[in-house]
Amino acid sequence: MKIDVFTHILTPRYMDALQRKVPTKLKLKEVFNAPLYDLDVRFRVTGEYPGYVEVPNMSSPALEDVVGPADAVELAKIANDELAELVVKYPDRFVGAIACLPMNDIDGALKELDRCVKELMMRGVQLYTDVNGYPLDHPKFLPLFEKMSEYNLPIFLHPRSDNKPDYPTEETSKYRLDVMFRWPLETSMAMARLVFGGVMEKYPDLLIVTHHCGAMVPFFEQRVRRHINMGEFVHPRQLYPTMMRRDPFDYFHMFYGDTALLGSTPGLMCGHAFFGADRMVFGTDFPYGPQHGHVKIRETIRSVEQMAIPEEEKNKIFEENARRLLRLIV
Repeated sequence: MKIDVFTHILTPRYMDALQRKVPTKLKLKEVFNAPLYDLDVRFRVTGEYPGYVEVPNMSSPALEDVVGPADAVELAKIANDELAELVVKYPDRFVGAIACLPMNDIDGALKELDRCVKELMMRGVQLYTDVNGYPLDHPKFLPLFEKMSEYNLPIFLHPRSDNKPDYPTEETSKYRLDVMFRWPLETSMAMARLVFGGVMEKYPDLLIVTHHCGAMVPFFEQRVRRHINMGEFVHPRQLYPTMMRRDPFDYFHMFYGDTALLGSTPGLMCGHAFFGADRMVFGTDFPYGPQHGHVKIRETIRSVEQMAIPEEEKNKIFEENARRLLRLIV
């Protein structure tokens, strides 16, 4: 079995409700994204890969980016109800689902988290790398991290998608540079804030899966280490608000990385050197990309299969780690 822990979907009631509330901002039904909202097309694609199953999350936009707190709470409930229904209706396709939270209402998010875990049996939550400009180490988010640590379920960390300009003299990002480069930067910055802001220290059992295999962190491991320990960082205890019991860099190894690197085996080997096989999970970013998402699935499978690691470790990445991390019974 290959358990894809990072796929995206848009369900019908949620999509209709979202478009009613923000009709001018969204273009959800784009032809090249048909599997995002059309289950028949989706199943035709995924059915070509033996043993392939999904753990879907609700596709962007982040609710806090497009609606106010009250609407975000309402939409999150619709989204999560539909995600849970998919798991019940199609257990051979969806072996679990990841919750969507109204992060611009933290009390509402905590209540919805409880409902999703206790009533809907969802297997984790998706968070974006910031919430309306607030970094994830902001104190108001600590209750959520505490709950997730208690539930022993993972957070799936996804970069934002707001097309901010690359330079102050321009209005939007050009040449898709935001997706190419800012997204990995945002994920890396969020990881760093969770480490240096003391969140990983405070909640050592916290489970966080980073999209795109840890983004920049594995490749720049030595650069990060060097800057922690040089110049003004010679006395890191003066820099960090939390008295860390371990080397700050150790906390970066507490994250997990998915395999969504668009088929790059060298990239996965870099992630493997950093995280180890026990902290890598199969994720493709389906159904985005060419050929209704076929390329994402096919090339990600190929890239894992071509890794220069034992078959037992590939099995961990494809299946065993997801079973353990999400506590799946399939």
